[in-house]
Parts: sequence; structure tokens; C-alpha cells
Amino acid sequence: MRIETIRQRLREQGAKPVHEQRVLRHWVQAIPMEVGRRRAEDFLPLAVRDDLPALMQELAGLARLHSEHPGEDGSARLLLALSDGQMVESVLLPRDGLCVSTQVGCAVGCVFCMTGKEGLIRQVGSAEIVAQVALARTRRPVKKVVFMGMGEPSHNLDNVLEAIDLLGTVGNIGHKNLVFSTVGDPRVFERLPQGRVKPALAVSLHTTKPDLRAELLPRAPRMDPVELVDLAEHYARATGYPIQYQWTLIEGVNDGPDELEGIVRLLKGKYALMNMIPYNAVEALPYARPSWEKAAEIARILHRQGILTKLRHSAGQDVDGGCGQLRARAEAPVRVHRRAP
Repeated sequence: MRIETIRQRLREQGAKPVHEQRVLRHWVQAIPMEVGRRRAEDFLPLAVRDDLPALMQELAGLARLHSEHPGEDGSARLLLALSDGQMVESVLLPRDGLCVSTQVGCAVGCVFCMTGKEGLIRQVGSAEIVAQVALARTRRPVKKVVFMGMGEPSHNLDNVLEAIDLLGTVGNIGHKNLVFSTVGDPRVFERLPQGRVKPALAVSLHTTKPDLRAELLPRAPRMDPVELVDLAEHYARATGYPIQYQWTLIEGVNDGPDELEGIVRLLKGKYALMNMIPYNAVEALPYARPSWEKAAEIARILHRQGILTKLRHSAGQDVDGGCGQLRARAEAPVRVHRRAP
């Protein structure tokens, strides 16, 4: 379901723009309609009021909690069932953040990512993206949303931008606290500046070597890292938000001195932040996580070279909750059953 579908339904019942905004605000902010001495629904047209219980029930069914996996760091990975039975993952992050999914599966096929092993199953509608935020807000405050869960947001651009517009307006989330993550797609740099809500941008870099990047991200657009950084830098200067470069640190793959030199060449003097994230090991994949001590030394080296670098934990490591793992475990019995004679 798309947000525009909800708006159209309300319009057909006689809702004006102010009524649409009221209903959407209560939904996305998880505010009950019965608030204060007068119920919020009393201000709505009669046809809208009559349909409101059914609409709210339908919106609540867009993303339902299937299971929750708390982490020791204060995060919690949520496995969510969509209305058609497909599942996606969201992550409640420390300090009032939420990571949401934009696709069921992913077509990029990053070789170190569990989500990419099965390819793209379907797009997540803009209302389903917002529903992840609405559900999360019934559990704790959400003041920041990062589009870094399952899927590549640039491959579902219309739905993601529609969700961002709602979250950055009636959703009451600051524009710089909406973080659009991408492996790099020219359409992103064309479309993001055109919206009334301009999110911060995170770019999945992972290596400075074009050949290695093509190997690690086999179906990402063939953009040289130099070109990718140039496009991102232009967006950073236009919006005033630094680009967050994502680097999944994999033992023996992209953690050598040559890569550190490449990072300095690429990002020196740029309006940028390097997020260095040690790989969240997945049993089914042949990649290893470097020691925390090695990762910390890499961050120190970059920092001394003038590259603002933050070493980050991947939320949910203690519950084997790397993106796509929860869904894979939940879906595995179903697949075995379907193959059985």
C-alpha cells in the first residue's frame, strides 16, 4: 500500500487536506485518536469517522510484530510480518533511532550480506515503510529513521521518497535525522534534491577499489568510487549535511594499508564522516570479523590523517541479528516444508 492510496481513500470520503494530515499524523506518531476532552475524530467529516476504525485496523495490519530480539546494547531487532505474510526486519536503535527495511530481499547481491542471497522478492510500499515507524513508536520514542535495513532504497525510490516526505512533515522527524542509505545510483543524486524533505545521505562504500567493489557489490551500478564520492560531495554541500560513508570492515578483504591510503585520498577535505562497522559474521557466509582492537587501530589511523571516523557496533550481534538473518531463520522451516513431497 502507498500513502497516496490512503490519502485518496480519505478524499473520497470528503476529507480536506487538513483532515488527511490529522489522520496521518495520529497514525505515524502512534497517537490515539481519543486524546483530550474532545476526541480528534470529532473534527473529521462523518464518512471519515465512520470508516476510521476499519482504516486504523488496516493500517495496523501493514506491519505486525512477529518476534522481538533484544540486544545487550539497548537495541532490539524486530521481525515484522507484512499483510501478505512476507517478512522484513526493523531495528530499534539506542538513542531513539530506528532502522527500517525498504524491500523484501535485495537485488544488489552484496556477497557479505544475508539479505542479498535470495535476491529481490518484492518492493515495500510507502505505507508499509511508515508502518514500521508507527509500530516502533508504540514501543519507544523514534526521533531518527535510517533506511538501512533490508533492501536498496534507490531500487524502490518512489515509495521511499513518499515515506520520507510524510516522516519529515506530519511524522515530526527532523530532515537530517532521516538517513537515506544507498550503494550509489545516479537517480538518487537527481531525485533527492528535488523533494521538500531532503534527507541526510549515507553511501555504502566498502572499498576504494573499483574491481573489488564490483566483486563485493555485484549488481550495484558500475560507478568508480571517485565518481560516487564526487556526486555525494555535491549533495552534502547543497544540503549542509555531511555524507555518512559506510564501510563494512571484513578481515583480510578491505582492512589493509592500501585501503586506508585509498580512503584518505578519496575523503580528505570532503564534508564526510566515515562509519567503520566491523562485519557482523554470518555462519552461512565465508567472511570473518576483524578483532575490535584492529578495527580501533584502523579508526585511529584514519582520524590522525584527517578523516573523521566513527567505529560502530552493528546492532544485534549478540542475537545473531545481522540484516536478513532473522528473516532467513523464520522462513527456513517454511521453505523446507514447501519442498517436501
